[in-house]
Amino acid sequence: MKAQKFSIRNRARSFQYAFSGLYRFLSTTHNAIIHAGATVVVIAVAVVIKLPLEKFLFVLAAIGMVWVAELFNTAIEHICDMISPQFHPRIKIIKDLSAAAVLVAALVAVVTACIIFIPAFL
Repeated sequence: MKAQKFSIRNRARSFQYAFSGLYRFLSTTHNAIIHAGATVVVIAVAVVIKLPLEKFLFVLAAIGMVWVAELFNTAIEHICDMISPQFHPRIKIIKDLSAAAVLVAALVAVVTACIIFIPAFL
C-alpha cells in the first residue's frame, strides 16, 4: 500500500467519521445511555465535592476505559453479526469475551470510584 501525502482535509474527514461513529453509538446503543448517565453523575459529584485534580484524573481515566471498552465491544458485536447473522457457538465466545472486557473495565471503574469517593464522604 502506497503512503498517502498528508492532507488536512483527510485528517478533518477522519474526525468526521469518528464523530459519526460516536453519534451512532450514542443514539443506537442502550449501554451507551447508561454509561452517559453514569459519566454525568460521577463528574457532577466530583465537581460538587471539589475533587482534587490528581484524583479527578484517575476518575476520568476509569470513565474513558469503560467508554473505550464499550465502543470496541459494540464494534466487535456488529462485525460478528455481519459475519454470522445466525447463532454460532464460536461467535458467542467472541461476543462473551468482548462483553467481559466491558465488565472488567466497569468493575475497575467502580473500585476506583469507591477508593476515591468514599473517603471524600467520610
